[in-house]
Amino acid sequence: MDTSIPWFFWLFPIAFTIHNLEEAIWLPAFSKTAGKFQKPVGSFEFIFALIVLTLGALAITVLFFEQGKQSIPCYLFFAFNFGMLINVFFPHVGVTIALRRYCPGLMTGLLLLLPVTLYDLQYGYKNGYFDTGTFWLVTLPFAAIVVASLPLLFRAGRLLARMAGRTN
Repeated sequence: MDTSIPWFFWLFPIAFTIHNLEEAIWLPAFSKTAGKFQKPVGSFEFIFALIVLTLGALAITVLFFEQGKQSIPCYLFFAFNFGMLINVFFPHVGVTIALRRYCPGLMTGLLLLLPVTLYDLQYGYKNGYFDTGTFWLVTLPFAAIVVASLPLLFRAGRLLARMAGRTN
């Protein structure tokens, strides 16, 4: 394990987990009344997707701490941070403004993800954890893969729910 990596990078998977817990509790019900801003999603399938993504963030963080600066997990860690920084604004802030009502995930996004991801990205950039060109080469496809995986994760969650005899 690379002991030169500061402890506070662990705040990202913690903030991400708390954010996902907020969404797990309230977003499925919200999705049924959000119109064009959110397709309805069942609780089981949504929670399944959140568990997979949360475990992915945790695995990337562990590998980052093991492999250090400029490693593939390092770039994935900062790509994930950037993606969640954008996620605070699109959809959470944007949907809250458009619908004039609270979008689940906004509070933890603003209070936890926004400061943690901004600090991580700023610290990582200033301290040579990544170079800008490679960062964008990793971040853009990573973001596309995460976004594209959501419908597949929801589908897998629905399949698991049916196999377990659960209804959303």
